[in-house]
Amino acid sequence: MSVWVPCGKQVRPRGDNVRLIRALKIRSHFRESRLEIPLRNEMQHLPEPSLFMNASPLLSPLSLSGFSLPNRIVLAPLTRSRAGQERIPNAIMAEYYCQRSSAGLMISEATTISPQANGWLETPGIYTDAMEAGWGEVLSAVHARGGKMFCQLWHMGRASHSSFHGGALPVAPSAIPIVGDPIHTPAGKQPHETPRALDTDEIPGIVDDYRRAAVRARSAGFDGIELHAANGYLIDQFLQSRTNHRTDRYGGSIAGRNRFLLEIVEAVTSVWPANRVGVRLAPNGVYNDMGSPDYREQFSTAIESLNNFGLAYLHLVDGLAFGFHNHGSPYTLAEARRVYTGPLMANCGYTRESAESAVQSGMAELVSFGRDYISNPDLVERFANDWPLAAPAGMETWYSPTGGRGYTDFPNYSAS
Repeated sequence: MSVWVPCGKQVRPRGDNVRLIRALKIRSHFRESRLEIPLRNEMQHLPEPSLFMNASPLLSPLSLSGFSLPNRIVLAPLTRSRAGQERIPNAIMAEYYCQRSSAGLMISEATTISPQANGWLETPGIYTDAMEAGWGEVLSAVHARGGKMFCQLWHMGRASHSSFHGGALPVAPSAIPIVGDPIHTPAGKQPHETPRALDTDEIPGIVDDYRRAAVRARSAGFDGIELHAANGYLIDQFLQSRTNHRTDRYGGSIAGRNRFLLEIVEAVTSVWPANRVGVRLAPNGVYNDMGSPDYREQFSTAIESLNNFGLAYLHLVDGLAFGFHNHGSPYTLAEARRVYTGPLMANCGYTRESAESAVQSGMAELVSFGRDYISNPDLVERFANDWPLAAPAGMETWYSPTGGRGYTDFPNYSAS
C-alpha cells in the first residue's frame, strides 16, 4: 500500500508574470512525474521496525536551542548531480530525500548561491524563482514524511572553470590555481585555471548573494541553512593562508582571513534565527589542493569566533577518510570542543560504533554520514534494529547524472 504525498505549497506571484510561469512549470513537472512516496513502515517490504530496540546514543532526541531533532543521525551533504542542466530541483530529488527522511536532520547537497558560484555539472542552485519553487516541492514532500532539512549554501570559487561562466575566469581571494586533477566542465575535462582575484569592493556583493540565497531557502520551506566553508570552496579559500595572500582587510592575518566567513554568518543570521544556521569547516582537508601550515591557529580562532552567534551547530570534517594535508597532527573534535561552546557535528568516515562513542563521550552532539547513506536510505532503522548495512555504492554512481540509477534504487533492508 502506498499513499500520494501532496507535492507543493501554493505558488504566489512575487514578481513579473514570466517568473510566475516558470514556477508553475516546476509544479507541473512534479505533478506529471506522479511522485509516489510509500508510507515509512510499508516501504519495499521493510520489516516492522522497533526504533529503540537498542540504547544507542545516536537514537536519542536533541534540542538545538528549541529546534528539536528525533535522533542524532544526520544525512551529510552529498553532491549527486541530478538537477539537470537548468539546476532546478526535481521529483527524483524529492524521492531521494524522502527515502532518507528518518534522519534526525538532512543537509541538502551543496546548492549554489549565484551563477558565479557554479562549477559542478548538474548541481542545484537557489538563486532563481524556478529553483526556489523546485526546492519548495522537494520540501513539501520531505515535510509530509516528517523530515527536517537544511540547505547547504555553496560558492565554488577557484574550484570552478571559465566554461561555466561564458569565458569569464572563476574568482578567488588570490590568483592561485588548484594543482591537481582536471575539472569536469561542460566542455569535458579541463585543466584548472588561474582564478581572478576578487577586488575588495566586490566582496560585499558576494556576502549579499549568501543573504539572498538564505532568503530564498527560507521561502522555499527549508528548516535552516548550512554554510559550506570547507573542502577548498570559496569561504575555505578565504580562511586559509595557502589560498589567501591578500593584503586588504580580508587577508594578511588570521583575523583578516576570518572576516569573509564572519560577515556571511552575520548576513544570513539577519534572515534566519541563529539556531537554524550551521557552519561546515574542514581543518584537516586536502581536497581541492588545500592545507595550510597555520591551520590549527586559523581554525581554532575561526571556531572560537563562531561562539558569538549561538549557531545550531558547527559541522566539523574531522575524519581523515578523504586524506590529510600533513602539516602537523590532525585537528580533533576534542580541540574543537575546548574552544567551541555550541553543538558539534562530527563527519567523515564514522562508523556506527565510532559515532556512538563520539556522542557518548560528549565530544559531539550529532554525527553526519555520507557514503553509508547512499546505499542505505533506511540507515536510522538499520542502526536501531541492528540490521546489517548494504554494500557500499560504487563511486561511478556518486556524481553521475543517471536519474534514479545509483540514486533512488537502493532498497531498504529486507530479512528475506
